[in-house]
Amino acid sequence: MPEPLKNLLHEALVRDMADRIAGNAPTFDKIGFVTLATEGLTALELMERSALIRDALLATLPGDFREAAAILTASLPATGRPGLSGWMLLPVNQFIAARGVDHFGLGLDLLKALTPHFTAEFGIRPFIHRDQQRAMAIISGWVDDPDQHVRRLASEGTRPRLPWAMRLPRLVQDPAPILPILTALMDDPEEYVRRSVANSLNDVAKDHPDLVAAFIAGHIDGASPERRWLLKHASRTLLKKGHAQALANFGFGVPASLECELRIQNAEVMFGAGLDFAIRVTNAGEIPQSLMIDYAIHHMKGDGSLSPKVFKCKTIMLAPGQSHAIERRHAMRPITTRRYYPGKHRITIIVNGAETASQSFVLVMPSADPG
Repeated sequence: MPEPLKNLLHEALVRDMADRIAGNAPTFDKIGFVTLATEGLTALELMERSALIRDALLATLPGDFREAAAILTASLPATGRPGLSGWMLLPVNQFIAARGVDHFGLGLDLLKALTPHFTAEFGIRPFIHRDQQRAMAIISGWVDDPDQHVRRLASEGTRPRLPWAMRLPRLVQDPAPILPILTALMDDPEEYVRRSVANSLNDVAKDHPDLVAAFIAGHIDGASPERRWLLKHASRTLLKKGHAQALANFGFGVPASLECELRIQNAEVMFGAGLDFAIRVTNAGEIPQSLMIDYAIHHMKGDGSLSPKVFKCKTIMLAPGQSHAIERRHAMRPITTRRYYPGKHRITIIVNGAETASQSFVLVMPSADPG
């Protein structure tokens, strides 16, 4: 089993933080900080641990944010000198978010300086929430920064639905202020930045599908392979849902004269094994068809209803009269994000957003060991 994420913040890291801060602030209360930051730490989850360490920083760094910011800035890594970096900067993000919003420019400058050593996407969101217009004016200027981490922060930190972070309801409702940032970074030389742009657009698509589909349509003509990948990755939620404009953006029309056969090899699937199935599609029409073939597993929920989850399968070009066969195994094994229930499930084949074939199967849970 992988190491729990919460263990990224531990007592040894807290002591290391104390040493690195004290190296730039001789009066810093190392003992008090470590005591406050480790009391009950092991019983907490990741973000709770980070909040505990943040509270210890609030109690031991100077109450004047300008003094605290100077200490934290001096404590960041420099050439030939270690400093605050990696996961120890997560609670620093939270400290700046708590105290820096009353010192707007200074707080954002500190987050900008911090982001090359971890990320500041969590810390800038309270600034956007406090004064969106002012924050976006500053953040928009980062799209030309020579540091790729700062450029990425401009797109990642403004994502309306950033995982693990506070939601930005005004940007969820109206994402227009972030579109110039995403446009400016769309052809960034770093994939790290471009992937962030794609994820932000995908966030927006969950609330404004037509807006994102139109945005993609306006930027796909003559796109480089890198931009085309970004636009398709940004459209992944829309494509899975069969959004007509999103499909058309990538040359996928409504299937015409298409025959689709689905065969499942095992009508009963033992949990821990897999569902084996085969698909055969035939273009019975008179023109070639570009096909995006996905499948959905309709999982049984605790109340007996079914909940679909779409999975990518294959993209092909099928000439008139041509057939194509696909064989797959879908694993039905424990994962942290889903609880499985025994009973009738369903698999559906989706071609260019349209359901074309479907069959049921039964998931069987292993019996408990009586010994």
